[in-house]
Amino acid sequence: MLVDLDYFFAQAEEIRNPAIRGKPVVVCVYSGRSEDSGAVSTSNYVARGYGVKSGMPIIQAKRKLENVEAVFLPVDHVYYDRVSEKVMDVLRSYADRFEQVGVDEAFAEATQRTDGDFEKARGLAQVMKDKLKAQLSLSCSIGVGPNKLVSKVAADEQKPDGLTVIKPDQVEQFLFPLPIRRLIGVGVKTEERMHNMGINTIGDLAKLDVQRLIDVFGRKLGTYFHNASRGLDDDPVEESGEAESFSRIATLKQDSHDLGLILEKTDQLCEEIHNTLVQQKLSFKAVGIVAFMKDLTVYSRSKTLQNQTDDVEIMKQTVEELFAKLLSEVQFDVRRVGVKVSGFAKEQRGQKKLTSFLEPAEGGQP
Repeated sequence: MLVDLDYFFAQAEEIRNPAIRGKPVVVCVYSGRSEDSGAVSTSNYVARGYGVKSGMPIIQAKRKLENVEAVFLPVDHVYYDRVSEKVMDVLRSYADRFEQVGVDEAFAEATQRTDGDFEKARGLAQVMKDKLKAQLSLSCSIGVGPNKLVSKVAADEQKPDGLTVIKPDQVEQFLFPLPIRRLIGVGVKTEERMHNMGINTIGDLAKLDVQRLIDVFGRKLGTYFHNASRGLDDDPVEESGEAESFSRIATLKQDSHDLGLILEKTDQLCEEIHNTLVQQKLSFKAVGIVAFMKDLTVYSRSKTLQNQTDDVEIMKQTVEELFAKLLSEVQFDVRRVGVKVSGFAKEQRGQKKLTSFLEPAEGGQP
């Protein structure tokens, strides 16, 4: 299964403030140069109905929504990460193996608990959707298929709040009519190149000889396209078992540009995060900060350390360094602050094992 949270950033904002449900909600990355400078990160489906899209300039999105009561909000990655952690905890409990691939996406292997029965898998997927809705007020779209590739394409078939099940004998019937852009790995440039070759659908691609694809795209990519167009994928669901990051956020007692006042709060956040790391016997290698300014702009900074560490003082020193630099560059007062650590390694039998983690997506959620 591929579980994809619907319009996640905007939906998370609707959870935080239910009064904005039903209104166009646009989550933005503000550049800070002016009140409306920056771009749309994502929006809810009400806003999309007016033509608002990810990556669109904020000023253009406001023009499209000038005659309706719309809500424009700055991105709040620390909050979204915290919501995501709760979601993943729920989903993980329904999986034989679980692989988080982004802040709003995860693969769940459920072959054992469904006895390989796709109708049982459909029922399990519905239970997962119902649980997220009941516990967290979140909707998601789930694709169920015989492998990761098919399940991911299926998850995009009915959005939002969709559930699409593709059984093994339905794979070609499902994939072949789809536009070639729907195939995982086909971007704008590759799509244009394929169109020039007369390839408009996944079925068109499947008809081509593998050697032809290798000649054009190289052995690795050509072979991938040959297999993927037929719905073949042997990539396993890789269990990570741990969070990608830990983060905390807090509001200052008063808006401030004073480093000392900010560090009083961030030191507390570092202690909270460190307690969690100690409990899970984790070290970290990356430290990040987020600052929510008085004018609603949001700034983030991060630093990757040379070595793994579990030292809370190094965490605090890095946070101080990042905030000092940020405050020298930005003149607005800070309203809320966040701290985040990632790049974990865990003690196992006396050796540290470095685990790979993905950075959360910053926009363009489907």
